[in-house]
Amino acid sequence: MIKEKSVVVYKNEAAVVVSVSDTKYTVQFRTAAASGAKPAVYGTQNVRAKDVLLLSEGPASSLEAVLKFADEQCPSADESASENQENEIALQIKECYSLLSAEDEGASYPFEELCSLFRGEARPDEAWGLFLALKRSVCFSQDLKEMQEGKAAFSVRSAAEVSALIKKAGEKEQEAARRREFIQRLKAGSILSGDSVFMGDVEALAFGKTERSRAMHEAGIKETPERAHRLLLDTGIWSITRNPYPLRWGLSTKSAEECLPSPPQEERLRVPGISYAIDNEWSADPDDAVAFDGTYLWIHIADPASAVAPDSPIDKSARSRGATLYIPEGASRMLCEKSLEDYALGLKEESRALSFRILLDEKGGIEDCAVFKTAVQVKRLTYGQADSLRDSPELTVLFDIARRNAARREQSGAVQISLPEVHVTVSPESKAVSIEPAVRWESSEMVREMMLLAGEGAAKFAFKNQIPFPFVSQEAPVIPDDIPGGLAGQFRLRRCMRKRSVGVTPGMHCGLGLNMYSQVTSPLRRYSDLIAHMQLRAFLDGRKLLDKDTVLERVAEGDAGAQAAHKAERKSAMHWTLVYLLQNPDWSGEAVCVDRSQKLPLFSIPSLALETYMDCPAQIGLNGCVRVKVKKIEITALLAEFEIIE
Repeated sequence: MIKEKSVVVYKNEAAVVVSVSDTKYTVQFRTAAASGAKPAVYGTQNVRAKDVLLLSEGPASSLEAVLKFADEQCPSADESASENQENEIALQIKECYSLLSAEDEGASYPFEELCSLFRGEARPDEAWGLFLALKRSVCFSQDLKEMQEGKAAFSVRSAAEVSALIKKAGEKEQEAARRREFIQRLKAGSILSGDSVFMGDVEALAFGKTERSRAMHEAGIKETPERAHRLLLDTGIWSITRNPYPLRWGLSTKSAEECLPSPPQEERLRVPGISYAIDNEWSADPDDAVAFDGTYLWIHIADPASAVAPDSPIDKSARSRGATLYIPEGASRMLCEKSLEDYALGLKEESRALSFRILLDEKGGIEDCAVFKTAVQVKRLTYGQADSLRDSPELTVLFDIARRNAARREQSGAVQISLPEVHVTVSPESKAVSIEPAVRWESSEMVREMMLLAGEGAAKFAFKNQIPFPFVSQEAPVIPDDIPGGLAGQFRLRRCMRKRSVGVTPGMHCGLGLNMYSQVTSPLRRYSDLIAHMQLRAFLDGRKLLDKDTVLERVAEGDAGAQAAHKAERKSAMHWTLVYLLQNPDWSGEAVCVDRSQKLPLFSIPSLALETYMDCPAQIGLNGCVRVKVKKIEITALLAEFEIIE
């Protein structure tokens, strides 16, 4: 019977009844927030009989006395479990078990009766401490059936159960001892090869999967992804070739797995003649091709939207990725790689495309743009091959159109920025890194102008037909009059540019010099392009269009993934550039001074496409060149210091 000053268990903590009414009891307990607090903080709560477990009818001296006995006299859970530290109460419990187990293994005893057996007397102030001691002991188990009825009782464990628990506790203690030894080695920076089993949470932190590392916390090491990365390198668990950035940005390093269905059988316009897909020689996913038929410019784009329904599993997967991830180790594709054969251009005798037929005016601007579902014959060319054929009858007109378009955009205020670019590759077997300057092909510029015409034409088509569409705009940059020439001027221009924005209302894209623009030329590798294609196809088929809010919401979600991919690509490229420098310690190269407005001048190293702040003599002005070598590399922070070679 629960009385005033009875000792009970409330929410797995000790409590003392301070008042009794007909149906409820008021209990006092130490609050969870007060654990270890000095002085202790106590709270009260009105409860029903079913909310508490009676340990002793009392009267207890006070809650403080009940807690003090438990804190001072009863062994901790770790101590009692291993049976390595047996105080008076633990020995009494063990002796009691020897007597009871000899008579009746499995028998259940009320808590107070059991306390009287091994203590000689069940004192209220000792109730909570003895309850904890019995719970922690390997000799007895709490009788859950009795507990459900509000009664505290314990059953005698069998000898086999006790033996198994002692063995398990011993193994746990051995494991704990091994971990303590590991932490000491971790602090000293001299872990053993077998210690990698304890470093899982360090790897998780380095990959950005968690914000905490138990091992680093116990070793007193600051818990950051960079420190975790350094720790894994210093202990030899990781090599310098481990790239953590895709996973740190929450990106998969594997391509999407769900294959697109086979292209649907539907009516398509067959475009006569040959169209040309022009790209880098290592490209495996050609998604655009161009041709001129004497009247119209044709820009054909891969048509995966023919098989990707809005809000389908494939659509949702592509939306979460946002874009194909391109890193030096390879590509992690937004859409299933096995589907490329059906949807990329030029991989089969006949390719299916969503095509933009553009009629140009006398000044090279777009007079009209029509959109068709097409079947085309596509021939693939590398940039080098296309450059060698630029005077051929098939391609010369395309180069002429591109030059006229570039001039038209320049007259409208387009800003052309040319910065050093390199191609970084990694050998899958040896992990050797190579860095080659990107070749500037004229055909690459021609293809770029064609894609800009397609984006402009698509935007005009969508606006004319009131299609909810992802339009891309950019505010005009504020360019000062004193822009220097050379590479320094290109860096200065880059700082002047405004951030682009995507919305459902067309606006001026000042950086490109276009009145309206949308990206539609990479639906295999960019989600915003894919959703633009979905809208165009729905319009052509007379199906219901996504509304403006839905388009904006889905494009924003895709852009979040695309931005993460872009950041991971930049950081991965920097990571492998530093690996290259570590693999080639004798490297030296030319650096160009591109800015002297800060405390330290900023230099560009064109052969690495890398920028660095570096002290230099005052006589080195903008666009001045010096030869540099590596001074220091901190790969976990993506930092490299260089010094001028005298």
